[in-house]
Amino acid sequence: MSDRSDRPSSLVSRRTFGAMLGAGTAAMAIGFEARDAHAAEIIKIGTLAPQQSPWGKVFQVWQEAVKTKTKGALELQFFYNGQQGDEGAMVGKMKAGQLDAAAVTAVGLSKIHKPILALQLPGVHTTWEKLDKARDTMKGDFEKGADSAGFTILGWGDVGQAHLMSVGAGNEVRKPSELVGKKPYMWRDDVIAPVLFQVIGNVTPVPLNVPEVLPNLNTGAINVITAPALAAEQLQWAPKITNIHEEVPACAIGALVISAKRLNSLAPELKAAMVDTGAKAGLALTKTIRTEDAAAFGRIKAKSKVVTLSAGELEEWKKIFKETRKRLGQGTFDPKLIATLEQMAGV
Repeated sequence: MSDRSDRPSSLVSRRTFGAMLGAGTAAMAIGFEARDAHAAEIIKIGTLAPQQSPWGKVFQVWQEAVKTKTKGALELQFFYNGQQGDEGAMVGKMKAGQLDAAAVTAVGLSKIHKPILALQLPGVHTTWEKLDKARDTMKGDFEKGADSAGFTILGWGDVGQAHLMSVGAGNEVRKPSELVGKKPYMWRDDVIAPVLFQVIGNVTPVPLNVPEVLPNLNTGAINVITAPALAAEQLQWAPKITNIHEEVPACAIGALVISAKRLNSLAPELKAAMVDTGAKAGLALTKTIRTEDAAAFGRIKAKSKVVTLSAGELEEWKKIFKETRKRLGQGTFDPKLIATLEQMAGV
């Protein structure tokens, strides 16, 4: 994985985040002076992100800040690149007490509290402004739902704006019907994608966990992906991409989550440090990832055929998305939740 730490946006974010986390360090450190540095509490955190990715860089600053704030009484240990398994496996390990925390996408969050995944309903939150409005309105309820499931959301973050990407000349997939005969990737734990493909009809997706995508791209077992540009770049999918859509069907989100049992096992001052820095890490991730994702989209566009859909083609996708949301409201999500999100987004 290439290291892009020389890019101005990464450096600014790192410095800004460092300053955010450094605020109040002296005051918080008073409670830790008497602690034995060799008896540190370790919080084990899993993530699919590579260590040198923009996510990894924020995590490393968070790691340093927690250690400094607590004078070594609390340390974060990250497991990058899916070392703890895909997100479903990480959530399972947190429930079993084998992992303390994780940085997950909406798919992982859905394993904790399924309604959160509704923020990624197709055709609803197609801009960051729409997503921010919905998430700010709903996050209180979502956080309560996660808490009831035994998890604490330390901070919210973003993964990027999704785009349909494909491999091969003439494989632009301008219309939903053009997915027939293609080999689209579908995240194995996603509950939205199967319904979308059912609505289109005669499409056989290839269900994979995230670490399985690259080898399947390399062999040609999949040739269509819908994902944020930054994720495609950092997971090394981008070199295979030859076509990319301008349109955004959804903004992909994530969050930093920790087992409530593990969080509550910490001494009060350590818990406070974890909660405070986790919230700031989420804010830093949001600012960093949106900038980095836009830059990654620009880089993929520069080497690919850019697909701009006509009004008629856009209308076909909108009809598919609307029917998908309708079916998801018949058992997967509360129809009232879907209606509320659609109303806020104006769709």
